Amino acid sequence: MASILTAVGLRATDTLNTSIPNYGPAFVGFHFIYAYGILSSRTLKQWYGVDHQASPREDLAKYGEAAVRDGKLTRKQLDMLKRNDAAHANSVENFTLLVASILFASHAGVPARTINVAGLSYTLARLCYGAVYILIDHPTWSQLRGLVWWWGNASCLYLLWRAGKSLAA
Repeated sequence: MASILTAVGLRATDTLNTSIPNYGPAFVGFHFIYAYGILSSRTLKQWYGVDHQASPREDLAKYGEAAVRDGKLTRKQLDMLKRNDAAHANSVENFTLLVASILFASHAGVPARTINVAGLSYTLARLCYGAVYILIDHPTWSQLRGLVWWWGNASCLYLLWRAGKSLAA
């Protein structure tokens, strides 16, 4: 089996085994867990004691200011939790673009190496996006979020373009 370095073209293929696996499904699986689980703000809200199972989507809107007044949270922590909620929502929204691009590219016969490179690029961009969104509160530096958002989307749009070329041929 080819290593990830071989699958993205950073290491030469073994002369005995020249097939490169398509890691697209693995990228889709990872991003499902990342978007819906890892970036979910539930864990941090539970940590800070502002998670309410009855209506968790309204935790910060209903109870955030009260938590700051009661000393459970600082303003900075509440703002970070709000950014975490937004990063989670954006990752869930963006997940469909990744799924569509991987599926179209795979169906159209785009080379596995191309799919793997785009998937890895998207993954790096989305990891950076989550970190920048959640951790950076400075208005100037937070502009990095837009750049990495476009970087991830460009990876998917590239796969859709390649799929279109393959299907048109």
